[in-house]
Amino acid sequence: MPYFEAIRLALMQIRVQKLKSFFTLLGVTIGVMFLIAVVSIVNGMGSYIKDFAGDIGGNTFTLSTRAPYNENADAAYLRAVRRRPPLTLIDVEALRGVLPPGTKWSIVAEGGMRYAVSAYAPQRQLQPRAVEGDYFDIKNYDLALGRAFTPMESQVGAAVIVIGDEVATHFFPSLDPIGRELRIGGTPFQVIGVIEPQGSFFGQSLDRMAIAPFRSPLGRMINRRGTVGGVTVQAGTPMALQNAQEVVRELMRGRRGLRPAQPDNFSVRTSAAELAEFNKVMAIATLIGSVLPAIGLIVGGIVIMNIMLVAVAERTHEIGIRKALGARRKDILRQFLVESATLSTVGAILGIALGITAAEIIEWRTVMEAAIAPWSLVAATLLGTVVGITAGVYPASRASRLDPIDALRQE
Repeated sequence: MPYFEAIRLALMQIRVQKLKSFFTLLGVTIGVMFLIAVVSIVNGMGSYIKDFAGDIGGNTFTLSTRAPYNENADAAYLRAVRRRPPLTLIDVEALRGVLPPGTKWSIVAEGGMRYAVSAYAPQRQLQPRAVEGDYFDIKNYDLALGRAFTPMESQVGAAVIVIGDEVATHFFPSLDPIGRELRIGGTPFQVIGVIEPQGSFFGQSLDRMAIAPFRSPLGRMINRRGTVGGVTVQAGTPMALQNAQEVVRELMRGRRGLRPAQPDNFSVRTSAAELAEFNKVMAIATLIGSVLPAIGLIVGGIVIMNIMLVAVAERTHEIGIRKALGARRKDILRQFLVESATLSTVGAILGIALGITAAEIIEWRTVMEAAIAPWSLVAATLLGTVVGITAGVYPASRASRLDPIDALRQE
């Protein structure tokens, strides 16, 4: 029997026996639906993080006293991290002197949400940041209005501020905010710029920021100790980034008097390393999210096998007629295998459609992103076909071995 004829017969069986076909397809459909939905959500989160990391700026590393996450850290290691000397502005000045030409740098202090108020709107919380250096270039911030603060304003700690789009809309409704006053913690700041809208990150607005010079009153509000939490360095190429890392590490070890055998008491962490850590988490999430739907596919395969065994019993007389008319064993085997694979593939296609719909609904109703991975569509279809063929092997083999005379006696 030709394959197309076997597929036509399989589709006819689905149309004739709708209820039985529905329950046959259900297991595979549900398994594939969850597989597509989970992979889409995980893939969407990964794309979102990578895009966000791209907005932060490539070829960067951060110098700080904080240690990277270490799941095997013991109490002694944590105590040693807490005893690390903080970074200071003197360290930053020394670092600026050794960075290769063309390298950008920035220091930033971020505090918790703080209340601000203007003469045109009631108080509301915003996210304050105190920065210095090439912060706006590294973050790829473009200004919709006004300007960023100058090096001189940074040096003298002028009370000027650049705000996000949401801050401008709330505190200066229908007004040009440039040159107007915004009070944070009771201290007045003059607005000199508005950053273009940045959107949101997992439901958190990125446009509620207010950025002032590190040495300004806002910097003293956020960081009362006067130390530097971290310095971000950006180079033009990966090779230049590696060179800058080595220069900075050598400088810091020398300034802190570390002997060759002593470990660093500071951290130099690249953005690529942070992204690699996230990719590991995403890989584990994808694996777990794929294994659970696989259980549904196994159950669906068992259901298909049982239904096909019932079909063999119900169509014994038909098989006898086919064999009496000259059908060979491989023709009967092919017929039932194709029917089983067709059933499972149709279930997989329905599951793909439902999985895409579920992912879109989750994206619409929650802060999670969804991105359909093309490989998951191909994998789900192939998986559905393989499940059908595997589940149909035994019933098809049993049907092909029926004796035509005994089969013809069956009613």
